Amino acid sequence: MARSPTVQLYRTISGGKEFLKRHAAQAMRTPSGAGSPSVFVDSSRTYQEIEGFGGAFTEAAAYVFSGLPAAERRRFLRACFDTARGNGYTLCRTHMNSCDFSLGNYACADTPGDMKLKSFSIAREKKWIVPMMKAALKTAGRPFKLFISPWSPPAWMKTSGEMNHGGKLKPECRAAWALYYCRFIQALEREGIPVWGLTVQNEPEASQTWDSCIWTAEEERDFVRDHLGPTLKREKLGRIKVMIWDHNRDRVFERARVAYEDPKASRYIWGAGFHWYCGDFFDNLQAIHDAYPDKRLLFTEGCQEGGPHIGSWAPAERYARAMIHDLNRWAAGWVDWNMLLDEKGGPNHVGNFCSAPILADTAAGRLMIQGSYYYIGHFSRFIRPGARRILCASTHDDLETTAFLNPGGACSVVILNRSENDIPVTLKTPMGAVQTASPKHSITTAVIT
Repeated sequence: MARSPTVQLYRTISGGKEFLKRHAAQAMRTPSGAGSPSVFVDSSRTYQEIEGFGGAFTEAAAYVFSGLPAAERRRFLRACFDTARGNGYTLCRTHMNSCDFSLGNYACADTPGDMKLKSFSIAREKKWIVPMMKAALKTAGRPFKLFISPWSPPAWMKTSGEMNHGGKLKPECRAAWALYYCRFIQALEREGIPVWGLTVQNEPEASQTWDSCIWTAEEERDFVRDHLGPTLKREKLGRIKVMIWDHNRDRVFERARVAYEDPKASRYIWGAGFHWYCGDFFDNLQAIHDAYPDKRLLFTEGCQEGGPHIGSWAPAERYARAMIHDLNRWAAGWVDWNMLLDEKGGPNHVGNFCSAPILADTAAGRLMIQGSYYYIGHFSRFIRPGARRILCASTHDDLETTAFLNPGGACSVVILNRSENDIPVTLKTPMGAVQTASPKHSITTAVIT
């Protein structure tokens, strides 16, 4: 007789009542009657493959990390990269040249007119970011997928003559800028840090007070087609996954279609990255997938704006809601912004302070784990690279759900309840059902084996 599937529950309740608490396993039984609200899962219906979950190695994060006592640095690394005791991050981002979460503006090739990039150096990255990456790789015990994103070319390559406040790449610098990505990737890989992908430009429609550069959809398309794609190929980096857009969900369709409709540009493009600093616009993700199903989608950045929000659980629910709805509309992974910030939500060289899942009390030399860390863990710990999204349907408006079939055969079902009510839940599969509950303001991951 075949063994009945077993369900193992892990739960976090906002306010700190439970933190990824493991509950007693239950065997699935034949469901009886209509009963309570249900979440139905069918692993025979599969959709996109997952690349991973993770966060960004920014100079701010690395600088804060470097100032922690050794024991807290180890604690941070375990929390983020250990698959047995932590969130097991497998997909990460870093900036090429400075971003707002740097200690100031800098570029890897800052000599005006250096079109051959003879002065190129990642000496600045080697001060804080590279050591943090190496420590993370050691803790993980395996490579993670890393992608790079520029906020701005060097000032001398731009029409504005500065890295901040937008501006554009000079046309005569396009070839040098395409080579710049290659030199950055090659330099990281010489340090033993494999690179998986890149985005062409962070937030190409935003002229910010910090590092930024404006690209129209047509300019981005032409740059990929005529310069970046061919240069990556020439430098034997054709394996690098190229993502366009890297901005908010609201414009993802109209931006991406411009490049996707050009066959010569499209052949170099893996997919589109997107952020959340707008309204929901989740259906735009579905639209771009439906129109171009061979292209992938990746959430490349999101954070809670406006300071550190120490102790608040609202960011945690924001994270989980976005993750569920992005994944249900074909996102192949989800990458948080800064993995670590200080108690002010920085450092940030223009005062654009934000929160992070892990903050540090720099005076006391200790980490402050925030609710969003645990909510991210409900996905990253139980949905592993190579997992495929499977059919998942809820009968209650307040139960937001998604489900995945992992390579080893286990199914992971995430159930989010942001309401003020405890909700009884029947978790159903074609093989049976279990009765459980979704407490108010909680997130539960059910692992079915």
